[in-house]
Amino acid sequence: MSALDSFIAGLPKAELHVHHVGSASPRIVAELAARHPDSPVPTDPEALADFFTFRDFAHFIQVYLSVVDLIRDAEDIRLLTFEVARDMARQNIRYAELTVTPYSSTKRGIPDVAFLEAIEDARKAAESELGVVLRWCFDIPGEAGLEAAEETARIACDLGADGLVSFGLGGPEIGVPRPQFKPYFDRAIAAGLHSVPHAGETTGPQTIWDALTELRAERIGHGTSAPQDPRLLAHLAEHRIPLEVCPTSNLATRAVTDLELHPIKEMVAAGVLVTVNSDDPPMFGTDLNTEYAVAARLLDLDARGVAVLARNAVEASFLDPAGKAALAAEIDAYTAAWRG
Repeated sequence: MSALDSFIAGLPKAELHVHHVGSASPRIVAELAARHPDSPVPTDPEALADFFTFRDFAHFIQVYLSVVDLIRDAEDIRLLTFEVARDMARQNIRYAELTVTPYSSTKRGIPDVAFLEAIEDARKAAESELGVVLRWCFDIPGEAGLEAAEETARIACDLGADGLVSFGLGGPEIGVPRPQFKPYFDRAIAAGLHSVPHAGETTGPQTIWDALTELRAERIGHGTSAPQDPRLLAHLAEHRIPLEVCPTSNLATRAVTDLELHPIKEMVAAGVLVTVNSDDPPMFGTDLNTEYAVAARLLDLDARGVAVLARNAVEASFLDPAGKAALAAEIDAYTAAWRG
């Protein structure tokens, strides 16, 4: 392990773009597949690795949904959520905003209240037992249309959860225009939630503009195509609208064809507030520490430059001011003490 890798491993971190089911470790996926033998998901580790080799974004969505289908009761949800937090703790992730898709569970028959109780029970246990603070982004699976949007808004706004801070939109972008979801984002924002849709991952800059103007996005999930529009980059920089960048994910889903050509360099050069995230880490054979190392190489950063990325995530988070100050101070103290 290099000195920089060691620094990253010990660095206190926040993560803002990481999916609940997409964070299921291979061990948990295999256990769930064994419990639900009617699923196409293999239980053998080698076969599971092959299963997670994506041909393109559409194939990734297909695989992702087959894993979603393994989450069939509240106990599955509770175990998954706590296990995700355990993996985060191993990486010194102190705070994470986990993207959760309630519709994927409620449409499979898990009662909404049971779902919420399961994630909240896991959240409280993660904080008390592991020292990991979790918050939720409830997101609409865009491919499921307005029925999913209505259900997600109902659960988020009418039921809610103590850990809920934001409202999102995920899934494929092609053929799923952002403006149709405006009423649901308006409702969530009126209920006090932050707007954090995915945009510009596999589509052009107009999708990002739509997320900003129609969905009143406060952060953009991915935003990979933003550098194609210099005016958009300038807008993001001027208004300090963060991009949740996930390099390895973008390569795995073919949103970028070559990691060396990833637009993170143009984003940073334009003065955009960039955060580094893992998206669906086990599915992409990565974790947040690895993504920081990738970003450090692409941006030619030393330890102090990596610490700036960690502070970016704190600044862009929806953590309360006292929590932000405490985590930023922890990052600064760790960096000042580093003797790599």
